[in-house]
Amino acid sequence: MSKPMENRAAVVFGVANKRSIAWAIAQRLQEAGAKLAITYQNERLRQEAEDLIKSLPGAEAFQCDVSNDVEIAKLFEELKSRYGKLHTVIHSVAYAPAEELKGDFVMTTREGFRVALDVSCYSLIAVARGATPLMTEGGSIVTMTYYGAEKVVPHYNVMGVAKAALEASVRYLANDLGPAKVRVNAISAGPIKTLAARGISGLSDMMKSHAERAPLKRNVDVNEVADTAVFLSSDGGAGITGEVLYVDCGYNIMGF
Repeated sequence: MSKPMENRAAVVFGVANKRSIAWAIAQRLQEAGAKLAITYQNERLRQEAEDLIKSLPGAEAFQCDVSNDVEIAKLFEELKSRYGKLHTVIHSVAYAPAEELKGDFVMTTREGFRVALDVSCYSLIAVARGATPLMTEGGSIVTMTYYGAEKVVPHYNVMGVAKAALEASVRYLANDLGPAKVRVNAISAGPIKTLAARGISGLSDMMKSHAERAPLKRNVDVNEVADTAVFLSSDGGAGITGEVLYVDCGYNIMGF
C-alpha cells in the first residue's frame, strides 16, 4: 500500500471528538505514513483527545489553545524538539459564540465578531507563522472553510464573514510563503454533522437541501474531505497553492 506521507511530520489542530473533520484527517494521515502530532485545546478536553489519539499508533498529543500566542510558540518549540522538521499543518479550527448563530447577522455583537475572527481566521496566520521555520523542506498548510464564505447561508452569520476572511488569508499566506516552498490551501466541505456544525440552527434542513441540489444527490462523507487533505499534503498536490478546493458533491456549481 502506498504511503505518500511516510517519514513526514504533520500537526493537526481541531480534534474535539471522533466526529471531528480533524479526526478523520488525522486517521488518513496516519494511514498514509505520517508522524502525527495532534493538539487539544485545554486541560478540560485533554482526556477525550488523548483517548482518541492512543488509538493511532505513534501519534502524540500536545496542548495548544490557538487563541493564545504563548501556547502556539511553546507548541512549535516542542514540535521542533520532537520532530526536527515539519511538513504538514492541518488547521481545522472554527468558533463563534452560540448566540451569534441564532438571530439576524445585523445583531452580531462586537465581542462575538472579535472572537469568531480571532479563533476561526487569525489563528491560521499565527499557526502558519509558527510552522514555517520548521518547514525547511517546504510543506503544506491546509485549512477548512465552507460555502457560507461566499453566499448567504441562513444562521451561519458571523461565521460566514470569518470564513471569507479565512479564504482571503489563504491567498495572502500562499503568496508570502511560496518562496519557502510552503503551500497554503483551503478545503470547502459540504455540511457535515460535527459538534461545531450542530450549533448552527437548521442544520438538518441545510443538509437535506444540499443533498437535493448537489449534482451527486448526496451529502459529502467526512472521509472524502480527509482524503483531499492528504492529497494536498502530499506530493500529489505539489503544484497547488492559494486555492479553495470544493469537496461538496458539486453543490457549489449550482445556480438554481
